[in-house]
Amino acid sequence: MTTLSLSDQAIAILRGNDRGGYTVPTEGLYPYQWNWDSAFAAYGFAEFDLPRAWQEIETLFSGQWQNGMVPHILFHQKDDGYFPGPDVWGTDKCSGNAVSSSGISQPPVAATFTRALFEKDIAFGKEKLEALFDKFVAWHGWFMRHRGESGAICVTHPWESGRDNAADWDAAMANVDASNVGDYTRRDTSHVNPEMRPTKRDYDVYLAILYFARDNGWDEQRILDDGLFRVADPTLTFTLLRANRDLKWMGEQLGRDVSEIDGWIVALEEGVKSLWNEDIGCYDAKDLRTGLFAGNVTSAAFLCWYAGIDDKRMLPHLERFLIASPHAVASLDPTSPHYNPKRYWRGPVWVIVNTLIGIGLEDAGYRSEAERIRSDCARLIEGGGFAEYFDPEDGTPAGGGVFTWTAASWLAWVSKDPKEA
Repeated sequence: MTTLSLSDQAIAILRGNDRGGYTVPTEGLYPYQWNWDSAFAAYGFAEFDLPRAWQEIETLFSGQWQNGMVPHILFHQKDDGYFPGPDVWGTDKCSGNAVSSSGISQPPVAATFTRALFEKDIAFGKEKLEALFDKFVAWHGWFMRHRGESGAICVTHPWESGRDNAADWDAAMANVDASNVGDYTRRDTSHVNPEMRPTKRDYDVYLAILYFARDNGWDEQRILDDGLFRVADPTLTFTLLRANRDLKWMGEQLGRDVSEIDGWIVALEEGVKSLWNEDIGCYDAKDLRTGLFAGNVTSAAFLCWYAGIDDKRMLPHLERFLIASPHAVASLDPTSPHYNPKRYWRGPVWVIVNTLIGIGLEDAGYRSEAERIRSDCARLIEGGGFAEYFDPEDGTPAGGGVFTWTAASWLAWVSKDPKEA
């Protein structure tokens, strides 16, 4: 019997999670197409099947709303066991799209990974990119119009950040009345140890925020003015700034007018400054209802380099994280009172975020730091497989075991020779 190499295993995971034009994050736990998961899938597919990689992005944009928003979930096929499903979100009458979806978006990493596809074969990708470029502009414009009022980009639901139960949201969530959400059955806690997932109170708040937006017809202005949650987020701000830089580059290759994108880049470079919390000397989430910072150092802050912001003030924090955690960058400061090495975004290592941090560090010339992260991620995968996330202290895998985006990160970045990455 032959043992498949890790790369062969990663390819098999992407193929196995392929549902015909889109991938699910993993079998069972997540049965639909998720936005930034899908972008990572394309990044991984590009290593062995470039046409399939482009198809992943094209399918993602098949669910784009008329206002430009690209949802965080596309419900291509009905699955009665998943909650909250399309009937709960109630977006069909306001999206202007036949594909049922959620009503929020997710970190816009798709443009950056689409650039990676394009650069692999410009001749092949030019026609693909021509058909997608205006859709990207519409989506990024939606973020700037509806999430950028503070200069930084805000989230109106914790799920929009991709970091569902991050400590960044605790104070803002504490002010949400979730007493009337009713009974429901979660799918995640039947697949994964509940001690590794968001709490019951967390989920009640998630649903209360969702129900408010749904009951107000997903009216963006009403959600901003009167919604239950509005927090400026380093993840969305940094990923959108990077995505705009890459979208501008692609526009230039196509001979498009990129002056509007130039304006977005300038605005976000200035807006990033509003996320600097002097009290902790770090980029931080900020509750736009109270004006208060969350007071946390999280892995999201290290996305500054990915965004093209070479802030040397962040290097001591990074060094401290890497010393405290033998396995790459933890999702929350290990010295935080909220730290939990096994609970979702409150401590565990996520290879996908470490990949983005590593890419940014390489781009900024911090080769040794990037290589430390790359080798740590490789060791985690070699020891624990393609898990959703890992314990930063002992490296044990957690969540699902055959995750699309972990496999994609292995193929496209973690396993690469740094000279080729």
